[in-house]
Amino acid sequence: MIGRLKGLIDGYGEDWVLIDVRGVCYVVHASARTLAALPPVGEAASVSIETFVREDQIRLFGFASDMERDWFRLLLGVQGVGTKVALAILSALAPDDLAAAVALQDKAAVSQAQGVGPKVAQRIVTELKDKAPKFGGDSSLAQVSAELDANAPSAVADAVSALVNLGYAQMQAGAAVAKARQTAGEDADTAELIRRGLKELMQ
Repeated sequence: MIGRLKGLIDGYGEDWVLIDVRGVCYVVHASARTLAALPPVGEAASVSIETFVREDQIRLFGFASDMERDWFRLLLGVQGVGTKVALAILSALAPDDLAAAVALQDKAAVSQAQGVGPKVAQRIVTELKDKAPKFGGDSSLAQVSAELDANAPSAVADAVSALVNLGYAQMQAGAAVAKARQTAGEDADTAELIRRGLKELMQ
């Protein structure tokens, strides 16, 4: 099992990179986000690896961080999500953004990825919700998510709703209100959360 590759970049393809490790070149499939983060041809690079072994082939998948690899593994555990769809999701969303989308049940954010329809996006946010805080989410975001799930009137829910009505996506609004609540305190009212949330969004 290969856990990490360190070598020189030998070439790039549409969804892969060729890494030369002491004269042996490995084809490593990766998300567009990881490929964009890697250096030019001829320079040294290090990527986390997930190895897939089949009867007829061995495929390597590379990631810019261990967190991205962890999300890749989680995504593959969802019915209907294969390696291609998982890489598409990680191309569209950074690990922290994916964690926020899952925590806030924002299937619209997940469905932005190529090849991800509404049903698969719903399955992803539903099945992975309990794992989001562990894989890149934070406790404040989890608290906001819980309050939104409760469907009860609250300053948090009202603030998120107000930001969504201003044109921000559910994931952006939820994350901004979570950060606003961290600085303003749990007793902050709706107006204060909206004000601080807007400040976060404008940074």
